[in-house]
Amino acid sequence: MPTINYNKLVRDKIPEIIEDSGKTCKWEVLPDEEFIEMLNIKLHEEVNEYLETGSVEELVDINEVIKAIIECKGVSKEEIEDIGLKKLETKGGFKKRILLKSVD
Repeated sequence: MPTINYNKLVRDKIPEIIEDSGKTCKWEVLPDEEFIEMLNIKLHEEVNEYLETGSVEELVDINEVIKAIIECKGVSKEEIEDIGLKKLETKGGFKKRILLKSVD
């Protein structure tokens, strides 16, 4: 069977799942700088998949990648929530569904 090269970031249990299926795989643990780069690529990939499908499962994948980026940047959940609340207070959310058409 030919080797398929992926060179992409995958979820933690993927190597185990591959090996449980009787196949072998090569993988490595990335250093912080490369990990952030690959997370950014993964985020782009997951957003594109969501835009193509509209799938809630893709939103879950996007959320997981975002959580990993936040953790890698050393930001706590509390800090993220505080920043989010401040943005809500100053700029609001998206509940009113406002489409800005133009400004003169």
